[in-house]
Amino acid sequence: MRRLAAALVAALVAVMPAPALAWWEYGHEMVAAVAMRSVTPRTRAAIRDLLRHQGLMRTPTCPARTLEEASVWADCIKPLGDRFSYIYSWHYENVDVCKPFDLTTPCADGNCVSSQIERAARMLHDPRLPLRDRVEALLLLTHFMGDISQPMHAGDRGDRGGNDLAADYGLIGGRTNLHSIWDGLLPERALSTPPAAPDGLLAGLGAEERARLQAGSVEDWARDGWQVAHDLAYAPLLSGDACALVPQGMRPRLSQEQIAALVPAVRRQVEKGGLRLARLLDEALGGTAPAPGSPLLPKPRG
Repeated sequence: MRRLAAALVAALVAVMPAPALAWWEYGHEMVAAVAMRSVTPRTRAAIRDLLRHQGLMRTPTCPARTLEEASVWADCIKPLGDRFSYIYSWHYENVDVCKPFDLTTPCADGNCVSSQIERAARMLHDPRLPLRDRVEALLLLTHFMGDISQPMHAGDRGDRGGNDLAADYGLIGGRTNLHSIWDGLLPERALSTPPAAPDGLLAGLGAEERARLQAGSVEDWARDGWQVAHDLAYAPLLSGDACALVPQGMRPRLSQEQIAALVPAVRRQVEKGGLRLARLLDEALGGTAPAPGSPLLPKPRG
């Protein structure tokens, strides 16, 4: 019976799409839903008003009528080719988890997720910009805040965010890698674990804890994701040493016990993404005063 179950799971993985979507749809949509629950009524109304103009993007195959739909727009448009190819490198910033944290090289010329979060927040806040530009800024900000909360988009070991590190997930093996585990397999397990849905994720968070998770700058959040990649993505898979060499042909396995232990951490990443997105949306659209580290505040002179 166990062999049959393993075969069925392997067959399911074989027909899954290639892991190009960060957090796949489920994780991104949950980040957006948490944010929508957490923003002020004024911000919520402003979001809905902007999304009423999502047709300006002229992407009918990738609608963005709700913030949840908006959260996957930046992945949905990838097959549209040259129209949006400039966005591709904005989804990630693979900072080496085996070296001190530094965004200088990954974010050269602003081509990284942290820089684009800051840019999108500023554009969303600026009422002088064309409406289409502000709609696009909302779509990108929503998606990229999901990306930066996915640790494999924040830190790696020169393996394309774990895409080149073959790994087995419990009974699932053969086509999985560390990126796909954190992009879809783990979050689907974690986010379907009760209490599920946005209200379930937020239920155990008091006001002080929410404020603590929202605090900091975009760079702080990038460093946080990078640290999670080191401590919780690579280290458990590699017998506690995130920087251990993996012999050629070896497929490290994340055990069922390790998967269960990671569920709370994955849920916390989605909570962080949603709450931090809510803060940026409130600052950009809701009239909330920018918090320390906000992209809407002038950067201190070096």
